Amino acid sequence: QVQLVESGGGSAQAGGSLRLSCVISGYTLGSNLMGWFRQAPGKEREGVASIYTGGYNTAYADSVKGRFTISQDNAKNTVYLHMNSLKPEDTAMYYCASRRWYRVPTLSQYDYTAWGQGTQVTVSS
Repeated sequence: QVQLVESGGGSAQAGGSLRLSCVISGYTLGSNLMGWFRQAPGKEREGVASIYTGGYNTAYADSVKGRFTISQDNAKNTVYLHMNSLKPEDTAMYYCASRRWYRVPTLSQYDYTAWGQGTQVTVSS
């Protein structure tokens, strides 16, 4: 059974950086789809970044392009979200998600089958 555990959230000043981690158990990263999503209070969950771990293809939301980077460490079975130049509007609960045997990076939450519990990111101005 797949389990995703996020960490690395916290508070940061605008312009600062944070790195989120998602450790996967139940299967190796291999050739699967991994994604990061976020949800702010009163708003819908939105896709932030996605990666196909077999080919390193990625997709990003326009709002984070050039600031966020999704990466993977196969040895640690971990996916990261590197967040730079943070803005107050990045404040949200961030979730890691996965889908096995899926090759196309996607920011639609409906394409994912497993989810972590989330980690809170708060950015102050």
